[in-house]
Amino acid sequence: MTDAPAPQDRDSTTAVHRVGNAARGVSYEEPLLFERSRPGRVGFELRELDVPAVDPAEVLGEAAIRSEVAGLPELSEVEVVRHFTRISTWNYAVDLGPYPLGSCTMKYNPKLNEVASRLPGFANAHPLQPEALSQGLLALIHELEQHLAEVSGMDRVSLQPAAGAQGELAGIMMIRAYHEQRGDRRSKVLIPDSAHGTNPASAALNGYDTVSVPSGPDGLLHPSAVAAAMSEDVAALMLTNPNTLGLFEEHIVEICEIVHAKGGLVYGDGANLNAILGIARPGDLGIDVMHFNLHKTFSTPHGGGGPGAGPVGVKHLLAPHLPVPVVRRQDESEGGGFTLDYEFPRSIGRLHGNFGNVGMLVRALAYIRSLGPAGLRRCAEMAVVNANYLLARLAEEYPPATRGHVMHECVLTDRRLEAHGVTTLDVAKRLIDHGYHPPTIYFPLIVPGALMIEPTESESLEGLDRLADALLDIAREAREEPERVRGAPHHTRLARLDETRAARRPILRWQPAGSE
Repeated sequence: MTDAPAPQDRDSTTAVHRVGNAARGVSYEEPLLFERSRPGRVGFELRELDVPAVDPAEVLGEAAIRSEVAGLPELSEVEVVRHFTRISTWNYAVDLGPYPLGSCTMKYNPKLNEVASRLPGFANAHPLQPEALSQGLLALIHELEQHLAEVSGMDRVSLQPAAGAQGELAGIMMIRAYHEQRGDRRSKVLIPDSAHGTNPASAALNGYDTVSVPSGPDGLLHPSAVAAAMSEDVAALMLTNPNTLGLFEEHIVEICEIVHAKGGLVYGDGANLNAILGIARPGDLGIDVMHFNLHKTFSTPHGGGGPGAGPVGVKHLLAPHLPVPVVRRQDESEGGGFTLDYEFPRSIGRLHGNFGNVGMLVRALAYIRSLGPAGLRRCAEMAVVNANYLLARLAEEYPPATRGHVMHECVLTDRRLEAHGVTTLDVAKRLIDHGYHPPTIYFPLIVPGALMIEPTESESLEGLDRLADALLDIAREAREEPERVRGAPHHTRLARLDETRAARRPILRWQPAGSE
């Protein structure tokens, strides 16, 4: 990177972005755009108004007008373009390399999906245009719902939730509506101690008390633990399968039977569906309701806060409570085509304006249609093979949290690095120097020093070897040059933040298999 021009005419440096590279000895201060501003510089030209000018204070009110704002920076076009182009190169992206974040399923987004989502009929559709002008989009929504229902073993699907967490919230809202409609007011939700944090949050937002169910020493949820916690006051059990340790919950059928016997329902967190896609259907295992992460399993863009899509699927007993509107295919007597159906008197209502981030729905359908049933299954198979390959290569230096094979992700630990004063956080920071985004760390919370790696099916054998080699090299450095690892990253524009080492390690709540 070339050095930025020296800041000029500044009264202080408090707003200046200090950029540095410790390994190369490069350091300079980059002024903000406001500091680069010079009177009279213009990078664009607005067209003349074709409507009457309006005083903002008349529309918004005086209280909404900020008098202390001095105005926007005055910059030339080339200054603006160079600024934003330069800082864009500081970001990591899935088009540059893998995001091995466990439980996040950050797989590559095929460009075919992008082409489909940009077709004018989809990209330019107004969300409030008449149904007669939205038949193509409604047909797409209806078809995607059918495919998701088939993949999951659910009976009905709503595409309205705009994120996985909102789909999860919708599922618990429907469970609550189901019990209340039956006059059965329950107050508790069971959640395994390995759960994603959104699970207790969704339950709490619906007014439920959460009860943590401990995992067994093998990292699995056992029927005996569920039976001990289950009562007629429990509305639901929420669980992820495969779980956050990358293990398939092999007792899932018996667990669902225990919950159903006491009148409860089973919510399936679909975050890890990528591991069983086309192989096992949650609905066939006893799950009553689940959400999908289209921005995970079905390869739509993920990260940066969105956009996302979190459809929710249900069995027939919860269908009356689906969010409205629901896309319905009309029969011939109604004129055919598709319509928006609001006739769900027991619905939990509308969760999101229209159908969320529709571009994500287009991408997901393109992904499903391009792969087909066999291709979707192959994705899951390759994701599992890739995770187990990394586990086999890394297990000696990074002891796994559990014994045996895993599904789509593996959870490793820093137990053998502790003697050298190196922690999981140090490994993650040093991995940045190798050109990789770090994996998920310190999750699940029940595993101390966790490194949670999910390679997905996107990565080649050679790519997996490069990632494994980087992690093994860091383990070697931890023994021979621990200070180099503890001081990482060394090749970034900003040095490591001042983080508190004492707060890094979670409390051990169960003893992982093979612990030393």
